[in-house]
Amino acid sequence: MAVKGSNRKRSVVHLKCKAPKFAWYLNERRWFFPVHPFLSCDKPLSLIEEAERKAAENGFCDAMLKLWHLYFYLYLSSFPPNLSIFSRKIVEHVCLLKAKHDLSEEEENDMLGYLYTTQYQMGGVVAISLGRISSPNPERYTHALFMRFQKKENLEKFYENPFYMKVLKDYVMTYCHGLTNVDYESEVADEMLSIFRKGEEFNHGVEFVLLISFNEDALGNQAEHALASLASMMLESPSLIVQFTHGLNLSPSSKEYTHGVVIRFRSVEAFEIFINSKEYKNVWHSKFQPIVHKSFSLHFSVDPVGTEIM
Repeated sequence: MAVKGSNRKRSVVHLKCKAPKFAWYLNERRWFFPVHPFLSCDKPLSLIEEAERKAAENGFCDAMLKLWHLYFYLYLSSFPPNLSIFSRKIVEHVCLLKAKHDLSEEEENDMLGYLYTTQYQMGGVVAISLGRISSPNPERYTHALFMRFQKKENLEKFYENPFYMKVLKDYVMTYCHGLTNVDYESEVADEMLSIFRKGEEFNHGVEFVLLISFNEDALGNQAEHALASLASMMLESPSLIVQFTHGLNLSPSSKEYTHGVVIRFRSVEAFEIFINSKEYKNVWHSKFQPIVHKSFSLHFSVDPVGTEIM
């Protein structure tokens, strides 16, 4: 079969050699998906339709196309019924606070309580967690707030929301002398419990926040490769990790860090096992340390707040 062009030739060879084992594709914000060698699409439901169109354009024979179709369907059937291979884009918001040293318990409860209720005063908030940071840190942050939004537009409206601005003025900055925001777009499994972070798995555990500033010359492939290595490791630790997201910092007010990572661990024990593991330390030292200018991590415990989706 004659195929013009070096790219097409490589695609044919790749299809012949690798189709039975699949061409695996790792996007830093996705699970693993099987991707047809000559397709740019990475959404499974549209793969077949685009495959037929591209095959007609490139002259691939029906037999080879049908062979790939067969392997694709066999692959889909190998997934457990409760595992979603589809993803949904979401936007994560992390706010770190530096409370005054003499903050009383009543003032702390007021601050955290009003921050928690902001989710009910505006649209687009799908998940929230917050709490006191569990251990001292060099940056002297004392509290952390995590919020998930459906879209970037929801996050933009959040910053301008009158209720949030009042909470910030009367119940946050009154008790704090500094804050840092990091926002990023990521993806999660496209099913309700994962999107809304509800259900038994999300009812308790530890929220781990990792903020990273990559060297300028590492932004791009090197940074993406490091994050992909971390994502691959986390996918191999379902007994420890409930969910993780990461992405490029979009916050216009804080450019101190280039990327954010949020990981929900099942328990304090799970968090300690992961952070102290040889695998995590190896990934950090080999993939991140050579290209990271600055990093900061913290964690806080998540208490049960109910299981109903709101």
